[in-house]
Amino acid sequence: MTLMRSSLRDYSADSRILYVSVLAAGLGAVSAVAAWALLEMIALFTNLFYFRRWSFVDVDPWQGHAGWWRVFLPALGGLLVGVIARFGSKKIRGHGMPEAVETIVFGGGKVQPRVALLKPLATAISIGSGGPFGAEGPVIITGGAIGSVLGQLLPMTDSERTVLMVAGASAGMAATFNCPMSAVLLAVEILLFEWKPRSLVPVAMACVTAGAVRRLLLGPRPLFEMVPTGAPVYHMAMLGALAIGIVAAFLAAGLTRAVYFSEDTFKKLPIHWMWWPTIGGLGIGLGGLIFPQALGVGYSVIQQMIAGNAGWKLLAGVLLVKSAIWIFSLGSETAGGILAPLLMIGGAMGAALGHWMPTMSTGAWVMVGMTALLTAALGSPLTAAMLAIELTHNGGLMLPVLLACVSAYAISVLVQPRSMLTEGLSRRGLHLSREYGVDPMELVLVGQAMHTSVYALKATASRKDATDWLRSMEERGGDAWSHWQRLFPLVDEAGKLTAVLTRSQMIRAGREQEPGRPLWMDGNAEPEAMSPGQTLRQAATEMAESKLTSFPVVDVAGRFAGIMTINDLLTATTRATQRDRDRTRVLSLRWPFAGRAFTTRRVQVASPAAQAAEQTDPMPGEVLQEQAAEEREQV
Repeated sequence: MTLMRSSLRDYSADSRILYVSVLAAGLGAVSAVAAWALLEMIALFTNLFYFRRWSFVDVDPWQGHAGWWRVFLPALGGLLVGVIARFGSKKIRGHGMPEAVETIVFGGGKVQPRVALLKPLATAISIGSGGPFGAEGPVIITGGAIGSVLGQLLPMTDSERTVLMVAGASAGMAATFNCPMSAVLLAVEILLFEWKPRSLVPVAMACVTAGAVRRLLLGPRPLFEMVPTGAPVYHMAMLGALAIGIVAAFLAAGLTRAVYFSEDTFKKLPIHWMWWPTIGGLGIGLGGLIFPQALGVGYSVIQQMIAGNAGWKLLAGVLLVKSAIWIFSLGSETAGGILAPLLMIGGAMGAALGHWMPTMSTGAWVMVGMTALLTAALGSPLTAAMLAIELTHNGGLMLPVLLACVSAYAISVLVQPRSMLTEGLSRRGLHLSREYGVDPMELVLVGQAMHTSVYALKATASRKDATDWLRSMEERGGDAWSHWQRLFPLVDEAGKLTAVLTRSQMIRAGREQEPGRPLWMDGNAEPEAMSPGQTLRQAATEMAESKLTSFPVVDVAGRFAGIMTINDLLTATTRATQRDRDRTRVLSLRWPFAGRAFTTRRVQVASPAAQAAEQTDPMPGEVLQEQAAEEREQV
């Protein structure tokens, strides 16, 4: 019935964390194999579309034979994607990450099993036919779908099923980019929406396992080769990183608006959505005629920029043509990821601006631009900063990369109300906050919020006391009935709670006959009670489960301490609001060398909520237990 302060813990995890972690480790291995299979399928369809051969050799679409017919290959791939979406599952449309977030937060982690098969197939066709997308987004939703299916096959809570889905999704990214640490951070910043051992440990286990299996399948080498940054990074280079982060924030805002403008445009077309990817494919094909390197994932182009072999023609092609066809095709809601295109566009931006920046190691400004744009578009500074290190195994870039990511993040949250991921959710009528913090209700105890000035009766009270109370209330009129107290405790001489009556029970007892009948017989002699050491969150949970809005509060010795009402739960919110809004000068200044001390005047701007809080009882005190007549005067 009671929960003392000594029983409170820093974490709420239980032994189920070990069971879920073991499942997540196996899931990480399966997701790594799924990522490898998707990369192999992309290579196969690229060879089929552009080289007309059955081969799994990793090639780029633009390396094939030129010809006017190449314009229609992306349209053919888009047509196949539209057919799969129409007759298979609509869930394969889009770049995957917003859909994953929606399923995690609002869908209880439940994904259709067919998505785990159709999403990678549609993505392989889309990218293999020349689509300017990455494989990571579809791998994320595919790994998440596998985890969700596993969670649906086993008896699990929605929270555990969601953790398995995120574990599979993060493991897919870890295997695609060979970045287990970045994948864990991605889960924390974008997918999990919590920081708890019950979720962090299984996700980390899945990512580590996926990274290990990925090394067996694809080798331990980084995705992009780069000359190590051994020389120290000086202050002028740091200022350059700051500037690139600011530019990236505005570029990301423009790309986000352009993507959703393209999506809105497609929705206005008087044709079925099944044909949209075909139209998007025509745009890709035309862009490929102008700038062939815009086709496909583009890892080789990114490697060329990092190696310092990119001229202005290549940079302009990426910034203009690649961006244009990517925006246009994303609006058609075809299948494909956004991380690789963002890295490519950001790298071109960094390389272009790097011509006016202080000299660093070869490819350094490319990496700074890549991670800054990724941060601004997704709102994930830690993920992007760590990704730069894991993609290149170049730890010497941490300072400029981190500064660029943080500056891009700071500006983007000011100029964009939503990130590229959450804007789509907002358009579906869903709201998602990206700010994580400790629940204010976890920071305030029941003993700090309860009412202590309480009208209490003696344990020996009878119906006559209830009749006297009722008479005094009726004499005072309607204002007396607006008092907060709805629960009336009966307390013995030792201060221990013996029974409670609700207000309706008090009124009924006051109108009944037999004035000598003990009052506790009209109430509850075994009431549910709270402890002063419980948090308001625990109190709210008890109120929600019991459907009761008032509880007596009893200390460890069983003594009555006060009453906790549903309105008292607002105490935590009031204090949190005060911390955010009230500006107070705490320290006073003393002028040196003066004949007398001059101190600054204390200035405080208090919110209406804070002013109202000052008029309430701030801390628990002793419960008033006076004679019956004195108690009635307090009501």
